[in-house]
Amino acid sequence: MRLCSIVGARPQFIKLAAVCQSLAGRGWQHVIVHTGQHYDRGMSGVFFDELQIPRPDCNLEVGSASHGQQLGQMLERLEPVLAREQPDWVLLFGDTNSTMAGAIVASRLGLRTAHIEAGLRSFRRSMPEESNRIVADHLSDLLLCPTTVAMQNLAREGLADRSVLTGDVMYDAALGFRAVAERRGGELADRWKPGEFALATVHRAENTDDRRRLEDIVLALEEVARTECPVVWPVHPRTRKRLTEMGLTLNAVTAIEPVSYVQMLLLESRAQVILTDSGGVQKEAYFFKVPCVTLRDETEWQETLDNRCNVLTGTDRAAIIEAVQCRSRGPWMTPYGHGGASDATLEAIAATST
Repeated sequence: MRLCSIVGARPQFIKLAAVCQSLAGRGWQHVIVHTGQHYDRGMSGVFFDELQIPRPDCNLEVGSASHGQQLGQMLERLEPVLAREQPDWVLLFGDTNSTMAGAIVASRLGLRTAHIEAGLRSFRRSMPEESNRIVADHLSDLLLCPTTVAMQNLAREGLADRSVLTGDVMYDAALGFRAVAERRGGELADRWKPGEFALATVHRAENTDDRRRLEDIVLALEEVARTECPVVWPVHPRTRKRLTEMGLTLNAVTAIEPVSYVQMLLLESRAQVILTDSGGVQKEAYFFKVPCVTLRDETEWQETLDNRCNVLTGTDRAAIIEAVQCRSRGPWMTPYGHGGASDATLEAIAATST
């Protein structure tokens, strides 16, 4: 069996790491193509080092650009690579431009594709991620779903016959690397003690590129830091640039450089509450049974909303503060499986190949 994984962004590297661990000992060939969507070492290279992912066989070096320019370059550069490699399966991960590009090129070349983390829907077409998900799902031959809700979404779209419930490969990764994080300790572990701080992450363009929304988030985080508990915010490079351009300053909030995946797991699992606009961080908060406040108006991870484990606030300052103060959360259930999603993914691919 010859697989080709197409990745380009932080959440995809994490999913890839889990799949690579399950591939060990199977004797399958595995080619890794990095589109270069995330190219900063703190957002890319460090993940390959830390998670012991094999170095990419090919880097398309697309870099930053508008959605249209980035996608166009990916399509142009990816086609000859897949035409040359001719894998049995192209593996797509999540909902980025890299995912959409892989789905389009593989489909045009007649290559079979498997979409890992299929079936998610926020039901807001204006989100780039939503159109990426929909295109990838409808072009892929095998849809590997993390939850029963994802399976139901695909059934409503007439895709039930291509769908398999595997559980969430990010849960596999979180379980394995959280223990690594605690063993390593370090400066972050020494400073940020369990249950004594809030963790914030903000990176989505709808928040970072809109001054009113970003300012409201900053003001809310500042109030949390002054009145509730210390707030640590690993600031995404693009977000830092926007803060500077808009003249928004952080005083009570502790801003730090982006952290590695393992360091992020340490902070997430120790936080008393997490405030984020990231889909992956919402899930990781749920994995660790940490209350989450989502700085968006919707979420593709509907399961996290049960029992107020996750609360949607958008960027409304009063709603954010109220959600942080709320102490009535849980119980947390097990909608993402029990940690065997990567093996289930490869078994589904093998079964579909016969």
